[in-house]
Amino acid sequence: MSVKYVPEPFRIKMVETIKMLSREEREQKIAEAKYNLFNLKGEDVYIDLLTDSGTNAMSQEQWAGVMRGDEAYAGASSYFKLVESAQDIFGYKYIQPVHQGRAAEKVLFGLLMGKGQYSISNMHFDTTRAHVELSGARAIDCVVPEAANPSLRVPFKGNMDVKRLEQLIKEHGADKVALVIMTITNNSAGGQPVSVQNIRETSEICKKYNIKLCIDAARYAENAYFIKQREPGYENKSIKEIVKEVFSYADMFTMSAKKDTIVNMGGLIGIKEDEKLYQLCKGRTISFEGFITYGGLAGRDLEALSIGLYEGIDENYLKYRIGQMEYLAGRLDDAGIAYQSPVGGHGVFVDAKAMFPQIPYYEFPAQALAVELYKEAGIRTTDIGSYMLGNDPDTGKQLKAEFEFTRLAIPRRVYTQAHIDIMADALIAIKERASAVKGYKITWEPPILRHFQASLEPLK
Repeated sequence: MSVKYVPEPFRIKMVETIKMLSREEREQKIAEAKYNLFNLKGEDVYIDLLTDSGTNAMSQEQWAGVMRGDEAYAGASSYFKLVESAQDIFGYKYIQPVHQGRAAEKVLFGLLMGKGQYSISNMHFDTTRAHVELSGARAIDCVVPEAANPSLRVPFKGNMDVKRLEQLIKEHGADKVALVIMTITNNSAGGQPVSVQNIRETSEICKKYNIKLCIDAARYAENAYFIKQREPGYENKSIKEIVKEVFSYADMFTMSAKKDTIVNMGGLIGIKEDEKLYQLCKGRTISFEGFITYGGLAGRDLEALSIGLYEGIDENYLKYRIGQMEYLAGRLDDAGIAYQSPVGGHGVFVDAKAMFPQIPYYEFPAQALAVELYKEAGIRTTDIGSYMLGNDPDTGKQLKAEFEFTRLAIPRRVYTQAHIDIMADALIAIKERASAVKGYKITWEPPILRHFQASLEPLK
């Protein structure tokens, strides 16, 4: 294999014991969970790749910050430290902490969109789409066509299709497009990055039609690292310089800080300069999250978040972080296992449709692969495909996703090379018996975000 493992830029100071159940026990546990990986107990999982959100290992500096956190209900020093850090990195005047990313969407989207309106994104992730729909609006994905071909290796497969964006604005009317959302990196497309040029062009279209541009900033640091590595003219810029330019093109951002800010809980809303919108956000934050200077977080969380903002943009850390993905992808290349390539920033998105061509989208091939990974090696992953996409909110019919990915989301600073080799070995073993794997049917589902709660059973 040509890709070498990038050594960890840290030492391990504390460990958490994990255990591997027997194959028989794992098969029993997943059946009891009604074949929904979210229903498994964490203690019954050996390697947990369900998400990279809030599952990261904090540094000694962050844990020291936890002890220093100011727990004052109003005006805590930890709040002011967080605001100062975020203003320094993003260049926005107004920063509002909330407890996580979906809280940021709940606070902000209800102010910006409603029934009869649209949100257009390079791709909405699940909670983003849900909050658009809960506001009464409808979500439209507008990713570049290259993203639909997992084997195609182009540097910025997460980009917005700017020509189609303008067509959609003209088709629906600029007054009906409440918001354009740029997700960086593009999670649903496989953790694929977005270029500065594409963000700039998207911003120009938004300004032309007087539409606000919002960045979904959950993985902004990984996106900046890809820009530095792949986009001409940025190779000599610092990650912080790239981040500041990227955010200069938008009007606001929402962030789940549980990803690139390497904390277990936290989120942010950033507003560049619209004081009226900020005042409205403050009111909804008090209603939904708590007083504005804690936003649903303990002072210790605010403190750890202010430190993690800087740790997440450290270039040595990002080289190791992306290197883990490249190492796993290299092993899959050697085994002929298809994934969204080139590999994304926070995980490897295995092409389940290619693995199981016999399973149609409405029998959920990506969910089938997720179940097989748990049965094979105690690895918990998640479907990023038709099962997650759900049903049309107007017709109730099953939607067909552009991709059928099983996402192996790698927590930050948690797993070693040996763990990643187990992931690769498990996928190789499943590939050898892929033709015998069957799909699934849903036996119960809630109306929104069904993949978190639905019950399934295997087809005979």
